[in-house]
Amino acid sequence: MGYNEYAHTKHKINRLGFGGWQLGNTEFWGYMAIEDGVELVQHAIKRGINFFDTAPGYASGLSETILGMATKNLRSKVVINTKLGHTADGETDFSVYSLRKQIEDSLERLQTTYLDSVILHNPGFDILEGKTQHVQELKALKEEGLIRAFGVSIDTYEELDTVIHHLDVDVVEILFNIFFQEPAKLFKKAAKKGISLIAKVPLDSGWLTGKYDENSEFTGIRMRWDDQTIERRAQLVANLKEMTKEENLTKYAIAFILSFPEITAVIPGMRTIDQVNDHLANADFKLTQALKDQFIKLYETKIKDEPLPW
Repeated sequence: MGYNEYAHTKHKINRLGFGGWQLGNTEFWGYMAIEDGVELVQHAIKRGINFFDTAPGYASGLSETILGMATKNLRSKVVINTKLGHTADGETDFSVYSLRKQIEDSLERLQTTYLDSVILHNPGFDILEGKTQHVQELKALKEEGLIRAFGVSIDTYEELDTVIHHLDVDVVEILFNIFFQEPAKLFKKAAKKGISLIAKVPLDSGWLTGKYDENSEFTGIRMRWDDQTIERRAQLVANLKEMTKEENLTKYAIAFILSFPEITAVIPGMRTIDQVNDHLANADFKLTQALKDQFIKLYETKIKDEPLPW
């Protein structure tokens, strides 16, 4: 599946990572028992996945707790990234003085003595522009050994451009998929700065699996889309199916992201063992240049000038 060095830590991570938002997250992603989440993570590790992304705000800390339970005896085999700024009790807190406490809380839930990386979870532009003391504090925590790398989780071209020009970080988690391609223009600049790039929301919350259409009914977090957005996404999905001649788009969506060599890893959310197995079965699938060009043209002609809402 391919491996890359991660965030100046000298650890190698597989390019197919594991997004942990769904672990225990009944409110947004449907019911998942704790023991099922533990089994899911351990199965992923057994199958070779070693990079796990989570956050305190995912299921009020339960995502971290499940990940900690699953990896406590396998810590040396995994690389764990979690986040700062949105706490397990639902508060938003980007204050510099709270970073240590937030990290210590995550360490407790994850049952570990160190974090491979922490990233500020969609911080404001004052932080991205380097106008605060966040980097200095995170460097100090890194020197103490509580964390081994740090960075930010962001969504847009403008945010990534700001980070590249103003912030000294090891890793950036960026919203990037077939429907959100604008940040790709900056990937080479980010790589030149030595930033590890992690692609988040790679399947557009399920649309890029090909399983949704204009008649689909949504629950949980997916209820955020209005009728117009659903109809537009459905048409774009139909366009992709015409291009690929297949109903299942998942392998094409992941392969598109990994066709950019600057992407260190991609982190699809996996809710079942079957989903883990399916992703791994297609981990080495390579997108043809012709299809990649068609996907880029779709974005340029039908999305770029009128960006989709997340």
